Formats: sequence, structure tokens, C-alpha cells
Amino acid sequence: MSVFRCCVGALATAALLSGCATVRQSDLDAWVGVPVQALDTHPLFLTMPLYRTQTANGVEIRNYFNSKDVEQCFASAGHGDRRQVSHSAFVTCSETRLACSNLFYIENGKVTRYAPTGNCYTNSSVRPQAGY
Repeated sequence: MSVFRCCVGALATAALLSGCATVRQSDLDAWVGVPVQALDTHPLFLTMPLYRTQTANGVEIRNYFNSKDVEQCFASAGHGDRRQVSHSAFVTCSETRLACSNLFYIENGKVTRYAPTGNCYTNSSVRPQAGY
């Protein structure tokens, strides 16, 4: 019974976390047809490094890159009196970079598509500011 409860709890937690970290289509659609000036002045995207490319047919692609390094460490104390164990010998760490490329496709001074790629989520903070 406890194994069942553990598995159900893990599945519920995974579902809850994946439900919170989603890309909402309505947030993407909010950018279609918006002038590029809205990107130039957006308070969230101003904080991210910007990489620009141009396709052969003249489409500008802007990548507002958002990333964070995450480090996780796990330790096992072994047997016996914990005061006598050198904990550094039993620590295992790993580092991962979570990254999202916020790709905006721009033609004739207007956004034609917003396509976040990678470990991304959207909410109202990514929408164009009032007035656009």
C-alpha cells in the first residue's frame, strides 16, 4: 500500500508541476500583428540577451534567451556516528542549464509568430504591454 501511495503521490506531483509550466497558445497569439517596438520596450524581454538573425527571404528572427543554471547535490552519510564521517567524500552533484529561446519572427515591422522553444512557460508577463 505504501508503494502505491508513493507512486500516486509522485504522479500527482509531476502532473501538477507540468500543469504549471505550460506554454499557453493565447500568450503566443497575443503577439501576432504587434509592432516590433513592443518587443524593443517590453520590460521582461529587455532583461534577456538578444540574438538576431535574418533569413534569406528577409524575415528577422529574434531570440530572447532566458536560462538558469541549476545545481543539485545529494549526500549519503554512510554508517556509524555521523560526526566521524567526512561528508565531502559522499556528496554527488550535478549541474543542469534550463533554457528557453523566446523566438519572435518579424516581417515588415510586425511580429508574425512567437515560438518559445526549450524549457519554456508563458503567462501574462510575456504578453505585449498595454498600448500595442
